[in-house]
Amino acid sequence: MGQPKKTSMSPAAQYFAEVLRLLRVSAGLSQNELGDLMAYSGAAVSAVETCAKPATDDFIEAAEKALGAGGLIAVAVKYLRLERYPAHFQGFVQLEQEALSVSSYCTQLIHGLLQTKEYARAVLECAFPPLGDDEVEQLVSARLERRALFDRRPVCVINVIIEEAALRRCVGGLDVMRAQYEYLLACAQRPNVVLQVMPSSTIGHAGLQGPLTVIDTPENTTLVYMEGNGNSTLVSKPDEVGVLARRYAMIRSQALQPEESAALIEQLAGEL
Repeated sequence: MGQPKKTSMSPAAQYFAEVLRLLRVSAGLSQNELGDLMAYSGAAVSAVETCAKPATDDFIEAAEKALGAGGLIAVAVKYLRLERYPAHFQGFVQLEQEALSVSSYCTQLIHGLLQTKEYARAVLECAFPPLGDDEVEQLVSARLERRALFDRRPVCVINVIIEEAALRRCVGGLDVMRAQYEYLLACAQRPNVVLQVMPSSTIGHAGLQGPLTVIDTPENTTLVYMEGNGNSTLVSKPDEVGVLARRYAMIRSQALQPEESAALIEQLAGEL
């Protein structure tokens, strides 16, 4: 008896693959025939059904339409999207995308919500142990999908404080940073985004203990998220949350005001 095929895909991805196969067979279609209806190759359908490749949003949408699945396929999108993120980050993404407000203090890098595609790719290519090309592209796509928060209704208020040192770190080269600065300034123009910079000249400030993100949920609960080296902590105890939320408020008061922050980013762009 042959050994079952090993797969690194999650249970959710495996379940989706099986549902897709069952619906295709029920419709009396071969993989090639379904691929033709979806404007994909039969090999692409096979890759998803055997869990050799993850299903993209476009693939899921095409399969839903081709099979007239009544939402059975389309509903998988939100679950499969989560699994494109590292395991330690999946819970936070759910909270972030539903939050009333997200307030972050960043020390090493520009906040993921505010990264350009090229900057995000350059960051992920620095990972160690190194990531494969496919994994990098999957993580880049997942990071860009988080931008849906900018235009979501009800509106989410996004506050980001970035250390000047993180802005000066030339990730990906001059062209990447030039485009990144432009994107930051464009984001700062959004009515629901407040962008501030903690200048390097402010030597002593409340943020020296590390980065953090304060989240206000739709249930009017405040949580604090922290991460580092592939591990994360979600703080929910009111007394601990209170301390960290007050710390963030102090960091915010010590950072440059939004107009001053934009001027500094423009200055950095001019120095390239």
